[in-house]
Amino acid sequence: MSVPTVETSVIGSYPYSINTLDIMRHYFSQESIDRWHEIINSVVNEMVHAGISIISDGQTRDPFIQLFTRKLMGCRIRARTEIVDTIKYAGPITVDDQRYVRSLLSSKIRLKGVITGPWTLTCSCLDMFYNDNQKVAFDFAEALAHEAKNLEKYVDFISIDEPFFSQDIPDYALDLFTTLTKNIRKPVILHVCGDITQIIPKIIELPVDVLSHEFKASPQLLKEFHKYSFSQSLCLGSVRSDDIRVESVDEIKQHIYQAFELFGEKIIHIAPDCGQRLLPREVALNKLQNLVEAGELFNAG
Repeated sequence: MSVPTVETSVIGSYPYSINTLDIMRHYFSQESIDRWHEIINSVVNEMVHAGISIISDGQTRDPFIQLFTRKLMGCRIRARTEIVDTIKYAGPITVDDQRYVRSLLSSKIRLKGVITGPWTLTCSCLDMFYNDNQKVAFDFAEALAHEAKNLEKYVDFISIDEPFFSQDIPDYALDLFTTLTKNIRKPVILHVCGDITQIIPKIIELPVDVLSHEFKASPQLLKEFHKYSFSQSLCLGSVRSDDIRVESVDEIKQHIYQAFELFGEKIIHIAPDCGQRLLPREVALNKLQNLVEAGELFNAG
């Protein structure tokens, strides 16, 4: 069996630090300089320096729920996001940041636009208007579909992050994702962290191109996925995002070979298990560097 070329990727978030006093000072002085661009630039530079093939913007501006609900009509943010009216798309949410990241990159590096999924948003918000989770989820899906279409102009992949699927996946997940992805022409990635053993049959029905999961923290998922026939490619979680131990290059390489023996050329991306925001920055960088080196050795055969 020939060894394919796998690309290295990230899931979404990356650790960063901000000087809040500096940002406030520039805000109140009404300077036109976007200080967030400096933060995004530093995150992007580290991913590129590590050698990652498919990067993100690091999801710097907000936690992954508020990042979207802050700009959607019908939502307000207090202690948490509250739904107080009909959820509608009010305009681009992450598009400007992706446009900026694209301007920083060479043509060899690809960009992933990350969208927090409609079910995760539904489960994370306090519904004070609909009293119906299904209606909430589909209105989120309709709104996010507009964001995805706008993102397509600047990114190479659309990645939908649905961590709440590992806790509870609705019976209407297929229709929900069809609503979200129906007009997307770029490859769609679904990322679900956690042990998804019990919901694999539902996951593989979804209209996405790549399945991305925590295969390092939950190695049993390799054998569980092998029980099923599915059309999607795989993004192999290969370093843990919940452990500060930096996996060695050899350990990562062996993990890739183990997965390759089961799935062959379905393995197209290797990445951290999940977003890296909660890791110390140096640890996150070292994990990415070892991931890249292991991928290069694997590709070299």
